[in-house]
Amino acid sequence: MSKKNVIKLCRMKEEGTPIAALTCYSYSMARIIAKCDVDMVLVGDSVGMVELGYENTIPVTVEDMIHHTKAVKKAAPDAMIVTDMPFLSFNLNKEKALENAGRLFSEAGAEAVKIEGGGPVCDKVRFITENNIPVMGHLGLTPQSVHKMGGYRVQGRAEKQAEKIMKDARMLEEAGVFSVVLEGIPQELAKKITESLSVPTIGIGAGAGCDGQILVLNDMLGLNLDFKPRFVRRYARLEREITGAVEGYVKDVRERKFPSEDEAY
Repeated sequence: MSKKNVIKLCRMKEEGTPIAALTCYSYSMARIIAKCDVDMVLVGDSVGMVELGYENTIPVTVEDMIHHTKAVKKAAPDAMIVTDMPFLSFNLNKEKALENAGRLFSEAGAEAVKIEGGGPVCDKVRFITENNIPVMGHLGLTPQSVHKMGGYRVQGRAEKQAEKIMKDARMLEEAGVFSVVLEGIPQELAKKITESLSVPTIGIGAGAGCDGQILVLNDMLGLNLDFKPRFVRRYARLEREITGAVEGYVKDVRERKFPSEDEAY
């Protein structure tokens, strides 16, 4: 497996080769997926909900992202690591945005950062990319704007909203992003945006017309069977297997069947 980078991902779009990406937050999980031919690993601010128990992504800090990115990087040094810039780490001004992006690079080992939003963040995107840090955009359902959107709702169904997302995608491309995540938008709109951009689009709940796809590893593995959005395909149901294993362990301890003579020094 060859190490991917922004140039190779753009080449994959040109060649029509779908990009396979996963969101991962921990050393143990990253160690496993590093053995697979995953093109990109995103350390998402969704770590706040998946691993830290928050209601949404808003409480996640730059320090949280540095901590989890370092863990993933140690386990998957040859993977292309993209890290989310959390809420308010890039919104205030472009100098602070660059400082925080630089921390994710120098302290955590990220190779690109992801920023949510369209027109209002393009000056920050341009400033960061001009300082040699690749930026991935993120449009559609942007979790950091969950309160403004009134919840996790599909975006771009209305014509005016769809036109804005299309315009924002073009603005992000002009600002220098190397790719754009399209989340929770109609597949027709995602396909139209994909065809209009020269940089790759990575879809999540946006249909098969994108240049690539991304899922949260925990969702794809079925580690939380209570969480089942429409766009998630479960390739395993590990919550059941883990529950069965833990119940078996507890039973063996209570019945003094563990440890056995062979498992003791």
